[in-house]
Parts: sequence; structure tokens; C-alpha cells
Amino acid sequence: MIEIQGTVILAAFILDFILGDPKILPHPIVYMGNAIGFFEGWFRKHFKHLLISGVVFAGVLIFSTWLIAFITIKLSISIHPVFGTFVQVILLFFCFSSTSLEKAAMIVFSALEENDIKKAREKVSMIVGRQTETLDEKAITRASVETVAENFVDGFLSPLFFAMIGGVPLALAYKMVNTLDSMVGYKNNTYLLFGRASARIDDVANFIPARISVLIIALAAFFLSFKRGVLAIKMGFSQGSLHKSPNAGYPEAAFAGALKIRLGGPNVYHGTLVAKPYIGKEFKDPEKGKIRQACDLMIFSSFLATLISCFLLFVF
Repeated sequence: MIEIQGTVILAAFILDFILGDPKILPHPIVYMGNAIGFFEGWFRKHFKHLLISGVVFAGVLIFSTWLIAFITIKLSISIHPVFGTFVQVILLFFCFSSTSLEKAAMIVFSALEENDIKKAREKVSMIVGRQTETLDEKAITRASVETVAENFVDGFLSPLFFAMIGGVPLALAYKMVNTLDSMVGYKNNTYLLFGRASARIDDVANFIPARISVLIIALAAFFLSFKRGVLAIKMGFSQGSLHKSPNAGYPEAAFAGALKIRLGGPNVYHGTLVAKPYIGKEFKDPEKGKIRQACDLMIFSSFLATLISCFLLFVF
């Protein structure tokens, strides 16, 4: 195992905060997506039972990602320890996506500020899985806040968690897990069996980080307002399980409490109406300004998680 250093985590966070997702750099997640698309057909062809095919497919890609990252870092350390640290910083930086998510959500906010509903629908469709053609301003706002909350876990806390327990290679393996889920983890005719393993592995991987996220979000909300911090932790654990996803509801419920807004509710996914329960139903639907507040809460939560991680590494 390659142990992680606090300086690597802090430097990766700072890079993400400053650079976000620079388009000029080759991104490992793009290569992961390309690998998934390339090998899917091969595994479907050579394993006739789709469930078994999907299990082997996910296992091979996840392990291969870890192995490539492990070898890359080991080789870089053998060249020079400083170079090895630099490589780890860059690779972990690619695992974080807080700033790029903030930028994407704020583009939706700007479109709503301009009263351009068509543009807002188009931009929010790039960061959510639901159908957006008929969404009004409040539904667009709700979708934006929900994806900011959920992706605090997927895009920052989970890769940080796995970096803490298994180094940068495990963080990258997690990103492959998450990418597999986003590409093949659907409950439709094409992926119901083949993508089941990918979806379940993602559920297991995010189980602990999703629940830790409630504590981090509540702590961040505490600095904004004591009552908001209390509401975040109460709603996070009391209403987080209402979500159809075993994990997404926890950060969403914590955000709902921290921002005093209603999230969730029925939405159309891939042509099918999904009757999701409301979270924070005692509150009103969010106004568009809540997108900005949600982004601030997400970034501050990422910062606090980074500080806590560095502290724990220093102590232990």
C-alpha cells in the first residue's frame, strides 16, 4: 500500500480550488470512460450470462485502475521521492471535482438570473440524470442543489476517504467505480443485469462517506448558523433514508436542513416517472439564490474535510 501524506491532500485540494477541471489537460476519468465503452462489448461477448459478465467486467476494470495507478506512483517514487509526491498530487487532483461542479451549477444560476429558462434547462441537463425539458425555475433550482449535495460525496468526500485508507491508487479505483455506475449502472433492459454489479459496488463504496458527509455538512453549516448546523445533522440522519438511493439522500437531507429548503419529489428519468419522496417537506421549494448558497456550502464542506483529513494524518 502507498500511504498518503497530508501535504498531498492539501495540495490536491488547492489545485482543484484554483484550476477546477482544465480542458487542456488529459483527464484520467475520460480514459476510464473510454475503457468502459471499449471493453463492454468484449465482456458481453465472452461471458454469455450478463450478470456474471458484468461482475467480471467491473472487477477487472476496477483492479486494473488500481494496479496502473500503483505502478505509476511506485515508478515515480523510484525516480525521486519529490517527483513521486508530485505525481500523487496530480492524480488526486483529478479525483476531486468540487470546483468544476460549482462552476457548472453557477452557470445554471446565471441562466436563471437572466430569466433564460431554455438555457437553464439545457445547462442543468448536463449535471443531472433526470429529464429537464419541462422543468420550471423551482424544479431547475431543486435539481441543481440536489446534484451539488450528492456530488459533494461522489466528487470529493469519497475519493478523499479512499485516499485516506488506501492512498491515491484506491482513490482512483473509486473513481472507476463511480464512472462505471454512471455509465452502466442503469435499471433498464440494456444494463439491468450487466450493470447490476457496478451499481451495487458503487452503493457499497459510498455507504460510509455518505453518512460521514452529514457530519461534515453540519459542521460547515454550524459556521454559518448554529441552528442550521443542528438542522443539517437532524435532517441528514432522520430523512436521509427516505431517498430511493441508499446513499444520495444523506447529503441531500443535510443540505435541505442547512439551507431550509425542500428537495426530492417525483421526477422523470429516461422517460419513466419516478415517485421519489420529498426531503425537508416542512420547508418551501428553493429559490434560485439557493444554488449559490449550496455551492458555498459544498466548497466549505470540502475545505473542512481536507483540514480534518490532514489533522488525522498528522496525529496518527
